[in-house]
Amino acid sequence: MADYQNLFTTVQVTGPIHHGVPLPPGNEERLGEPMIVHLLGRIGNAQIGPVYLGGLGLISLILGTLAFNIIGLNMLASVNWDPIQFVRQLFWLALEPPAPGNGLGLAPLNQGGWWQIAGLFLTASMLFWWARVYRRARQLGMGTHVAWAFAAAIWLFLVLGLIRPVLMGTWGESVPFGIFPHLDWTAAFSLRYGNLFYNPFHALSIAFLYGSALLFAMHGATILAVGRYGGEREIEQIVDRGTASERAALFWRWTMGFNATMESIHRWAWWFAVLCPLVGGIGILLTGTVVDNWYLWAVKHGVAPPYPPAFDPVIDPATLQGAKP
Repeated sequence: MADYQNLFTTVQVTGPIHHGVPLPPGNEERLGEPMIVHLLGRIGNAQIGPVYLGGLGLISLILGTLAFNIIGLNMLASVNWDPIQFVRQLFWLALEPPAPGNGLGLAPLNQGGWWQIAGLFLTASMLFWWARVYRRARQLGMGTHVAWAFAAAIWLFLVLGLIRPVLMGTWGESVPFGIFPHLDWTAAFSLRYGNLFYNPFHALSIAFLYGSALLFAMHGATILAVGRYGGEREIEQIVDRGTASERAALFWRWTMGFNATMESIHRWAWWFAVLCPLVGGIGILLTGTVVDNWYLWAVKHGVAPPYPPAFDPVIDPATLQGAKP
């Protein structure tokens, strides 16, 4: 076994098909007959199903499907209903929000109204799915850590498409639906507000993003490295001596002088991952509402040096004598 287990091989243990623990009264039945798929067992658990959809899950899927179809059909209409061009230009197609001049009112369908409807359905779909995740965890007697981690991502989504646009007084500040158009919006947003890299909350968000990747890589590599000793059975090994857990702890203690525990490493990873969208959303929320130019903010607070003037000062034409009010 020790000779067999390495970075490229897995041990696939397949047991009897099971439906899971009984559900409390008032719950619907789980859907689907479980089956074993060997290929999936190479990357995860080989059993597929059953799934508990429930009322919340069904509503979420319906609303999410409606939003997806509205976005897709509008993109298809933008290329004159040509499926070939739709596939070729898919990464560049977008469903744009209303123009800034429309404020927070309802826009005509072809001038941002479809974006508003799709955004409403998509937001509701996410919130219903969050409630489903929370209720499933409680029904299983689990902690609600997954639900709150999901809520951190929803927070950033709501800041970009709802909270900040409302504070700015226009849906035109929202992000378009689309792949490259979303990236273009991000670049334009950074330029408009003086380089988002000077936003301290953006810096924190990137630190937590890279920190999450580092922690995940460290923990994943450690458990794989002691997999030949049963390192994936973490709970059984926490209090034992001479086990995979102890070897993993000794490795980091000897190489870094300090080691996490089987419990604390997951807590670190959870917090790093949650804080990435959480502080990122705060940084976006402050942009344009509290800080109009992050570079000037950084110069004022000694974060960035002022650049020497390379050109003559720019004069606002509105201040010149004889200019029309």
